Amino acid sequence: MKARKTVFAGSWYPESASECERQIKEFIKDAKTISGIKPVGGIVPHAGWSYSGKIACNVIKILSEAGAPDVLLVFGMHLHAGSPRFLMKEGSWETPFGEIEIEDRIAARLAEKYSFEIETAQRFTRDNTIELQLPFIKYFFKNVKIVPMGVPPVEESLNIGRDAVKNAKSLGLKAMVLGSTDLTHYGENYGFVSHGTGAQAVRWVKNENDKRVIDAMLEMDPGKVIKEALSNDNACCAGAAATAISAAKELGASRAELVTYTTSYDISPGDSFVGYAGIVF
Repeated sequence: MKARKTVFAGSWYPESASECERQIKEFIKDAKTISGIKPVGGIVPHAGWSYSGKIACNVIKILSEAGAPDVLLVFGMHLHAGSPRFLMKEGSWETPFGEIEIEDRIAARLAEKYSFEIETAQRFTRDNTIELQLPFIKYFFKNVKIVPMGVPPVEESLNIGRDAVKNAKSLGLKAMVLGSTDLTHYGENYGFVSHGTGAQAVRWVKNENDKRVIDAMLEMDPGKVIKEALSNDNACCAGAAATAISAAKELGASRAELVTYTTSYDISPGDSFVGYAGIVF
């Protein structure tokens, strides 16, 4: 079976393994540490590596230090409450470091219970949320399999997260979870200018709007994450983040920790900018 080809390699992140590795080594030079958690999952951003790659890389590195799982349940995609769900059910996904195989047994069980738009190597939605994590996953987890899913911000997605973990356990597989979302997209480029421009807008995004959804994530309250995002436009993939939290709780997680928070404004100041957070639980 053919591998799903990369779409964003060579633009949003490097195309070659050597350049990916060079950037990864740069990202982890001053790697963050966490206290008192043996993590089972995390939330990562998905902008181009020059903006948020360091955050995602360090979260995935922290997960790898807790031991190698058999399967990583990966939740992503830019979906709204009325969107269908998406699942790659079998095959593999290309990365600069080699292919990552799909854990087809878990995927098959989920597809039997829930309705999904099934993606294949030939037919899939162009979406960056999951693909941008795959080189990090392959680099830090050499032999892990994945179950990549697109989940909308609705209550039933939380059940999917829990069931994915239950299926992994029933198969005797050690699982970890990863959800991908960026935070507030502010400015004229995104049609969101409620608090003006310049420093006052940046302060509002950082200290109020993004903080609200980050706090919900740190409280490990998936329903609150979804409500926050739908009410305040402070997470573009709330379904992915909330489902990852739900799955992590099924794995026994009870506490979360913020690894890093920043915005694209901190890297490239402008009137339009995006927030990014890395969280482990």
